[in-house]
Amino acid sequence: MSAYKDYQLVILRHGESEWNKLNLFTGWRDVRLSEQGVQEARAAGRTLKQEGFAFDVAHTSLLSRAIQTLWLAEDEMDLLWLPVFKHWRLNERHYGALQGSNKLEAVQKFGEAQVKVWRRSYATPPPPVDLASPEFPGHDRRYGGVPVTELPRSESLKDVLIRVMPYWEQAILPDLKAGKRVIIAAHGNSLRALLKYLEGISDDAIVDVDLPTGIPKAYRLNASYKADDAKFLGDPAELERRINAVKAQTKRA
Repeated sequence: MSAYKDYQLVILRHGESEWNKLNLFTGWRDVRLSEQGVQEARAAGRTLKQEGFAFDVAHTSLLSRAIQTLWLAEDEMDLLWLPVFKHWRLNERHYGALQGSNKLEAVQKFGEAQVKVWRRSYATPPPPVDLASPEFPGHDRRYGGVPVTELPRSESLKDVLIRVMPYWEQAILPDLKAGKRVIIAAHGNSLRALLKYLEGISDDAIVDVDLPTGIPKAYRLNASYKADDAKFLGDPAELERRINAVKAQTKRA
């Protein structure tokens, strides 16, 4: 019997994308997984299967890298039949005017301290794009049904949490209350926002919290559907390596 039988929720950041590989700010740009990212997603599925996890429903974003990750992990678990719900509220943080730029070049232009604030602070967004910019999501037909006023031009982590919470409350939480086992495959910042809420992490402490690509994190929830216990699954050394890779994105030589 699985030691994790009472863990109702798993979050999974997508595997390495082509733009992660190139060290670019990706945000709402729709970028697919790299070859390594495909391997990471499949490894996540194998880990979940080996640890005895099973799911009743899945949630993901409208971006290909998260959808691919979920599909590949489900394939490894023989769960391709699982009901899947996709929603823009689980998308990555919109990086505003930084979107598409190289992270090291941004450091050289604005300074490491300023870029760290934009990347990791709780309440400070990067400079916004204007409505005419191709980076504004209103030009993408997958968001055609979303009011323009709800689509971001730039976001802080605080903005992402405000965006994610209605989906948590209206879609994911009812699944959990119905006794369903849930997996969410999404992005570094949409999941950091949810993690902040679930684990009660302070605005200051969240700055130093990183989510590695392709490593599942399992939650046992209390009666208030907050984290009673949370743990990453798989090889601790690989977990540390991937977290360090995220931290080093603006410090590469």
